[in-house]
Amino acid sequence: MMKPSTIFWTAVSVLAIALAAEAETNSAGGFLLVANKGDHSLGLIDTAAGKMIATVPEDGVTGHEVAASPDGQFAFVPIYGSAGVGRPGTDGQLVRVIDLAKRAVCGTVDLGKGRRPHCVVIGPKNGLLYVTTELENCVTVIDPKILTITATIPTGQEESHMLAITSDGRRGFTANVKPGTVSVLDLEARKTLAMIPVCKTTQRISLSVDDRWVFTSDQIQPRLAVIDAQTNGVRQWIEMPGIGYGTAPTPDGHWLLVALIRTNQVAVINLATMKVAQTLDVPRAPQEILVRPDGAEAYVSCDASRQIAVIDTKTWKVKKLIAAGAGADGLAWAKGK
Repeated sequence: MMKPSTIFWTAVSVLAIALAAEAETNSAGGFLLVANKGDHSLGLIDTAAGKMIATVPEDGVTGHEVAASPDGQFAFVPIYGSAGVGRPGTDGQLVRVIDLAKRAVCGTVDLGKGRRPHCVVIGPKNGLLYVTTELENCVTVIDPKILTITATIPTGQEESHMLAITSDGRRGFTANVKPGTVSVLDLEARKTLAMIPVCKTTQRISLSVDDRWVFTSDQIQPRLAVIDAQTNGVRQWIEMPGIGYGTAPTPDGHWLLVALIRTNQVAVINLATMKVAQTLDVPRAPQEILVRPDGAEAYVSCDASRQIAVIDTKTWKVKKLIAAGAGADGLAWAKGK
């Protein structure tokens, strides 16, 4: 039988390890969430410790994207289905709600039929969930408090895949993959304001921090469209070293990071000159980029390698790689307690 003194010091050691792990997490200000498409799960990553500390199964179905509630308590994962955009496969109809403290699914929104819900964005002012529902050519609005659909906003286009919302919560922009357009939405009036022709096929979308520019990647030519959010037209093109995918600006508004999915790189664009300043090598098939709220690090999900590349935004170096799940894709930052 273990002596009382041994039990005491064992307990102290376990507590010290737990507190040290918590301190590491708190130093980063929260957790990185990653949608592991191949594993049908949501991963929770401690970026300070450099490891995935938990996974939450999505009950055998696949979510591509994720958003975290502002308080860091919940994650919202639209269940897209078994295929890529525009390809044959199952059509998801659910949005899972995950309790991040309990690390379990705690609620579900059923959209009633297969709609391929994909990207979820939380309204910065009203806290509502805006979910692209591709097969309905619209954005579905959900009240997260009662898990009920409150409205739909037409995009007027097929394959409205990704969504970006202005900081005042009034405008939304969707990247419509197949037609190569961007839809401009009035989120308050819940109507389409404009449809912007961009290219033959487009992917992903983001906004500059001042909401002046909208960025989306041409999937045929290595170039990035810069759309003027005031005039709703393509202002210019930025030539890229490869085909772009996910994009994300730094909080200071100086830089835009672009995942180059085929060349396994991240391009760093100087937004003052609208030119690529440098590129960084990352593991295979970079998908999405998220810059931490404090701007100190950027995270790149690398689908084929099951890894997250961590970029130091001061030195512009890949400082470490973190193992994730199969098909690592959508990212979100969950605020720490």
